[in-house]
Amino acid sequence: MNRFSALLPLGLLLAVVVSALSVVGTKHENRALVSELDDLRRERERLEMEWAQLQLEEATLAHHGRVERIAREQLKMVEPRHYVIVPLESPR
Repeated sequence: MNRFSALLPLGLLLAVVVSALSVVGTKHENRALVSELDDLRRERERLEMEWAQLQLEEATLAHHGRVERIAREQLKMVEPRHYVIVPLESPR
């Protein structure tokens, strides 16, 4: 029993040290993950803002009046005076 009573405190001390190191490691990992989560949230907010700006830009560029103005001025397109329907030849 003398040998067992000498090993018990040593075993308990080892268990306490391992447990303390485990707590420190877990806390460090938790802080790193919280920091990464904050970074990802900021990135998401930035991307959402950029997406909203891109949608607004797309709506502006696709506006009917702008497209028609470019078609008339740059491409010299005009509306046809008479609509002619040309039938397609059927594939043989």
